[in-house]
Amino acid sequence: MAVQATPTKGNLMTSKKSLALAKTGYELLDKKRNILVREMMTLIDRATEIQEKIDATYSKAYSALQKANVTMGYLGDIAGSIPEETSLKVSYRSVMGVEIPIVTIDAQEDMKLYYGIESTNADFDEAYRCFHEVKVLTADLAEVENSVYRLADAIKKTQKRANALKNIMIPRFEETVKFITDALDEKDREEFSRMKVIKAQKENAKSEN
Repeated sequence: MAVQATPTKGNLMTSKKSLALAKTGYELLDKKRNILVREMMTLIDRATEIQEKIDATYSKAYSALQKANVTMGYLGDIAGSIPEETSLKVSYRSVMGVEIPIVTIDAQEDMKLYYGIESTNADFDEAYRCFHEVKVLTADLAEVENSVYRLADAIKKTQKRANALKNIMIPRFEETVKFITDALDEKDREEFSRMKVIKAQKENAKSEN
């Protein structure tokens, strides 16, 4: 790549400083990428675990609901008495500058029953409990999957910046430093040779006198 820099000591100092900053920046970005990758892999494992729990709980819920339908008949009126979820809240935490969501459901909602127990049975209660558990797990899964998406996007951007420093900026600064250093060394050698010639000329002039 072409080096556009005047070979002066000032430019050499500036180029060395830029090179040092670029190397430091790359090291920091590489550390950030590694931390984000570790965080993402942990969340991926957690997402798999939550999904397995959701699948198992859904199976229990639908089995209990089928039994309740058989023993109690149509459950549409009772189902309609259960209100929409309004306690869902989203906050955020920061992981290396990446905003990660925290999804929560009000724990006080756990024990509320919106139907009369005298008109239901144990199968319906089990179905209600399981579907409530699925609701909580789904909120957890939404938190984890959104976090994974955000981390993956941040890792991609961080990797891109790190690659730009490693493959473009650092080699460019290294080449500039080498170019200026070689030019200054050559200039010093030329100056040394010129001084030797002048000294020799002065000594010859003295000997002739």
